[in-house]
Amino acid sequence: MKVHIPTPLRSYTHGKDVVNSRSATVNDLLKELDRQYPGMRFRMLDEQEDIRPHIKVFVNSQQVRSLDTRLSDTDEVHIICALSGG
Repeated sequence: MKVHIPTPLRSYTHGKDVVNSRSATVNDLLKELDRQYPGMRFRMLDEQEDIRPHIKVFVNSQQVRSLDTRLSDTDEVHIICALSGG
């Protein structure tokens, strides 16, 4: 599957905006991304292993909130980071 990486997280992927994965669930995907790109999972999950409020994960244009969401090889995953400022 294709995983689209937002600009704020591309420092982990050495500038890549799209990476490939073969993961069964969103949780497996985040673990795989962290194996390939250490530190990335911490930026996406909080200490309770929940997706951080400023991170959104979309699978085929549908937002997912559960790490148990099933994935297939033909899925397209978009990771979105909210921006804030003042």
